[in-house]
Amino acid sequence: MKPNSIAIHRMPTSLLTCIFRSHTAFRQLHRQISTTRIPSPTPFVPDTKTFLSLIGRNLSQHAAKIPTWESLFSLKSMQLRKLGVEPARTRRYLLWWREKFRNGEYGIGGDLKDVKDSVAQVRVIEVPGDRSSKTLAGPDAMKKLVVNVPPELPINESKLRALKPVNGLKVKGAHTIVGPFVEPVKGAGGSVAVIKVQEGMWEQRRGQKVDGGERRKVQVRRKRKLEELRKAKS
Repeated sequence: MKPNSIAIHRMPTSLLTCIFRSHTAFRQLHRQISTTRIPSPTPFVPDTKTFLSLIGRNLSQHAAKIPTWESLFSLKSMQLRKLGVEPARTRRYLLWWREKFRNGEYGIGGDLKDVKDSVAQVRVIEVPGDRSSKTLAGPDAMKKLVVNVPPELPINESKLRALKPVNGLKVKGAHTIVGPFVEPVKGAGGSVAVIKVQEGMWEQRRGQKVDGGERRKVQVRRKRKLEELRKAKS
């Protein structure tokens, strides 16, 4: 038996119990701290009101009840219930979106950096293609990207390399930006557009209930079958 094992074996039971409980409490505290990590706001989602508006399902009506960014990402389901966020499925939806945002998973526009007054401008640029490409276009072919850079801002070579394409948007045809909630700028021929914060932009639509939903499906179908049999006999 190792010296450490002998020392632990000789410890009083009460002391071992105390150490075990302290270790367990520490692990629980660590898990709690991890789950309550407050993410930073983004240029497209700078405050609670914007977040609640984006995820939809009329949650923006509760903006006054959750005034701070810290409270938005720390309130528990029971606390939200006491604040009047009802029904339960609405709270679950809010907590689901909250966790996605905490993990850097955004809806359209969430990754935009250059945003002013809840409006972001995007445009089409051409960058050199992959030099290792073996496609028919060849290694020197240019590819088109949709980036979040205002048209009046010049792009030098170093900035060009750092640019990332906007998630959810693509170029159709020669230079037309397509994607959800894209508003083309007049006179730009489709190569420049804006994305504005709108109610429900990130909303996940609820599925349509069939035969009363999962909870009542068996009961509803049984009643329907009995009704069909009754009509068949009469």
